[in-house]
Amino acid sequence: MISAQRWLPLVLVVVLVAGYPLVRIQQRVDARLQNFRVEEQMLYLSSGEWVKRLALGYDGLLACLYWTRAVQHYGRERLGPKRYQLLYNLLDITTSLDPQLLLAYRYGAIFLTELPPSGPGRPDLAIKLLQKGIENNPDYWRFWYDLGFVYYRSLEDYQLASEAFLEGSQHPNANAWMKVMAAKIAAEGGDRQTARFLWQELYNSTDDPALRQNAFNHLRGLQVDDEVEYLQALLQRYRQQTGRRAESFQELVAAGWLREWPTDPTGHPYFLVAGEQILLHEESPIDTSEKGRRE
Repeated sequence: MISAQRWLPLVLVVVLVAGYPLVRIQQRVDARLQNFRVEEQMLYLSSGEWVKRLALGYDGLLACLYWTRAVQHYGRERLGPKRYQLLYNLLDITTSLDPQLLLAYRYGAIFLTELPPSGPGRPDLAIKLLQKGIENNPDYWRFWYDLGFVYYRSLEDYQLASEAFLEGSQHPNANAWMKVMAAKIAAEGGDRQTARFLWQELYNSTDDPALRQNAFNHLRGLQVDDEVEYLQALLQRYRQQTGRRAESFQELVAAGWLREWPTDPTGHPYFLVAGEQILLHEESPIDTSEKGRRE
């Protein structure tokens, strides 16, 4: 058996010989960059293709090095000048060297979307980076989650956010809550038709009792939204034609505007307050005269 004292020097020699080209490459890059101002460095680092050609087969190792530099740059800028001018370029080089380095896309997108002074506030570059990740890793559904989150949180674009979550939900290994997110955001953005379709699809397709109940509750909530919107429009037309506000829904029933007292999907009555505010059963005052008149 060869002792550790004998094989350890051999291992060190192998490591040094194998790593020598990488060290030399980095020294060459560093020497060149020392002669450039920050703005010129950005131009110099605008593409990872030339770095990849210089890597001599050490793409993965060099990618780890540039990913480390991206993290260091982000940390230094947070504590210093807060310009983050090289951040995207370093991330782009990292992911060009190793297109399957998933954490560089995901954490890089977080760095890019952070608002000043904690980050550059560049959701557009975060989207660009994540789209690159999707192109290089089409089976990794979590990039769609990250993309939807950028659209939702940073740009408040509910349509694109919902579409991203929905697209990601189509992947075989995607979690079921991706459809939940698509439906919730569609509803939040005012697209009830899309939200209703997505919740109904989830209700029909899932075997999970909790998800099924959640979808049912949201479908019922969307129905309430539709009914309240209809009643508000009806009250507005009544006021325009009569010149006064309705005191209760009973007044609309008596005038023939409604066939009966309106109820929510659970059978509980809606309540009218101050002639214009519509409340659900659980929101309404217990001792309203309107309720007493109905009973």
